[in-house]
Amino acid sequence: MSGVIVHLPHESGADGEPRGDAVTLRLGPGEVARFGRGSASVPVELRLDDPAISRLAGEIRVTDDHWQLTNHSTAHSYLVENPEGAGEYLRVPPRRVGAPIPFEFSRVVLPTRGDVTVSFQVFAPDHLYLDPDAMGVPWGNSTVTAYSLNETAAYFLVLVALCEPRLRDQSRVAVPTTPRIVERLRGHPTSGELTARAVSSHIDYLAEEKLRIGVPDSTEPGRSDRRNGKREEIVGLALRFGLVREEHLALLPPLARGGGRERQAAR
Repeated sequence: MSGVIVHLPHESGADGEPRGDAVTLRLGPGEVARFGRGSASVPVELRLDDPAISRLAGEIRVTDDHWQLTNHSTAHSYLVENPEGAGEYLRVPPRRVGAPIPFEFSRVVLPTRGDVTVSFQVFAPDHLYLDPDAMGVPWGNSTVTAYSLNETAAYFLVLVALCEPRLRDQSRVAVPTTPRIVERLRGHPTSGELTARAVSSHIDYLAEEKLRIGVPDSTEPGRSDRRNGKREEIVGLALRFGLVREEHLALLPPLARGGGRERQAAR
């Protein structure tokens, strides 16, 4: 069973402005990450720099097939939103311990005194699905899916956008960059507001959790080349195994008339 990815886009200051670099944590089953303002005596793995947030605000605990949220606040509830659902969310009340979170992709939102809330993202463990051909047989004989992909999720839409050029034209064309994917998905009814940072997070999630592609350390020299190589591997695997097919192109927004987007991409 794969673990959880916790992603903080940036450290938010009291004025809502970003401070420092983005933070990404990878947790396996049984591991815990604490979040809050932190201090020398209260270390936290995810630092949320806002005076309205407790030094130890809560913790994330990973199990075999989901993750749990504990709220250490004595006064504030936390929201866990499903960005890919129709306004779905959970409210985790003060002092709640180990609330199970069912969403595959979540945004944890903490209240502040300012106009801007503080939030971070959590990508859940792989969801397992029974083999429909094995229904009715003992569990021990059932087959699970090798690549567990939710075709209604935003990460799958990003995967389709990555594969689109090669699905439309079998020639060896370049895999789309992050800005091109953001532009391609603009106007989509559920994922049209994806930012470049969110797209990059979805690509990392696809590579490291869903498709389990080995990714070298991105802090070493040649980071850009490795990022392009990772995209190539994602597209190659998805097309070889038929994880993305021509009929999935219908999930994308319509192309501009006269191939405007395609011409722009070729420039």
